[in-house]
Amino acid sequence: MAIEAQVRSDLPIPPGELLAETLDAMNLSQAELARRMGRPVQAINEIVRGSKEITPETAIQLERVLGVPAHVWLGLEAEYRHTKARLDDRKRLAAEADLPAAKLYRPLVRLGWLPKTRDKIEQIARLLDFFGVGSLRNIPEAEAAAYRLSRTKTAQPEALAAWLRKGELEAEKIATAPFNEDRLRNFLPELRQLTMKAPRIFESHVKKALSDCGVALVLLPHLPKTHAHGATRWSSPEKALVQLSLRGKWADIFWFSLFHELGHVLLHGRKQVYIEWSDGDQDEPEVQADRFARDQLIAPDVYQAFLDKRGFSATAVAAFARNQGIHPGIVVGRLQHEGHVPYSQLNHLRTRFEWIKKAE
Repeated sequence: MAIEAQVRSDLPIPPGELLAETLDAMNLSQAELARRMGRPVQAINEIVRGSKEITPETAIQLERVLGVPAHVWLGLEAEYRHTKARLDDRKRLAAEADLPAAKLYRPLVRLGWLPKTRDKIEQIARLLDFFGVGSLRNIPEAEAAAYRLSRTKTAQPEALAAWLRKGELEAEKIATAPFNEDRLRNFLPELRQLTMKAPRIFESHVKKALSDCGVALVLLPHLPKTHAHGATRWSSPEKALVQLSLRGKWADIFWFSLFHELGHVLLHGRKQVYIEWSDGDQDEPEVQADRFARDQLIAPDVYQAFLDKRGFSATAVAAFARNQGIHPGIVVGRLQHEGHVPYSQLNHLRTRFEWIKKAE
C-alpha cells in the first residue's frame, strides 16, 4: 500500500526514497548494496537523492538483491519523472500568462469555444490544446497566415489566428467529396435562389450541397478584433474550406460574402489564405472575388438596365428582385453600397438572420 500511495502522489517523489526505506528495513548500507550490485557507491547515492534515473537494468538488479519487483522500481521512476515534468510545465505555462495570446481565453470562453476555468495555468493549457501548439509563442508559426495578413489591417493577429483555427477545427468534422469545379458551378444558380429562404430552411441544404462539391462551409460567430467577414483556404488538395463570420447578421452581407468566398475557390490558387475584410482596402484577388459575387447574384447587363430606369422605389426594387429570383435585400444592399440610395433608405426590404447557437 505504501508503494501504491507513492505512485499516485501529486508530488514528485523520487523512487530513491523507497530505496532508502528498504535499505533501512533490511539493515543494509548503500555501500553494501553497491557491492552486491557491482555498482559504484556514488551511483547508488545519486539514485537515493533522485538525481540519477533507475534504468531497466538497474531495476532488475534491485529486484534480485532486495526482492522488490523491477516493475515497481520502473513504475515509481516513470511516475516521478512524469510528475516532475508536469510541475516544470506548470511553471513554464505560468510564465506565458502575460503573452498577448493569453488574452484570448475569455473571448473564446464567451463564444463557447473553450471550457471555463479560473485556474490561470489551466487557461493557458486549454489555449495550447485549442491551437495545437506546445507554447503560445509558437502560434505565429502555426497560424502564420493570420499574422502575415493582419500586418496591413487593423485586425489583432492573435484574434484572427483563433478565428481561423476554429474554422479549421470545425472543417475537420465535415466529410466532403473530392473537389469538383463543374459541380460547384452548376450549384450556383440554385444557391442564388436560396437567398429568399430563412437559415432554418437553407443552412443544412447548402452545407450538404457544398460538401458534395468538395467545399466545407463553416459558419462562426464574430470574434472581436478580427474584422473579417469570411475566409477561404484549402484543407487539402481536394477540400476547400470556406468560413463565414456571422458579423452584422444582415442577410445580403451573408450572401454576398458566401459568393465572394466561392469566387476565391473557383478563381484563385490553393496555396493562399484569402480573407474578406470589413474595410475597403482590397488587393486584386479580393476585387476579383467581389466582382464574381456581384455578377453571380445579379447579371451585369440586367443590373445596368435597372439602373438606367432610375426607379429605386421600394415597389420597383421589390419587383426587380422578384423578377430576378433573389431577395430584395441583395438589391438594396448593392444600391446602398454603390451610392444610388442612402443607407437610411429601403432597409425595410433587408432582413437580419438570427442564427441558433448549437451546442459544442
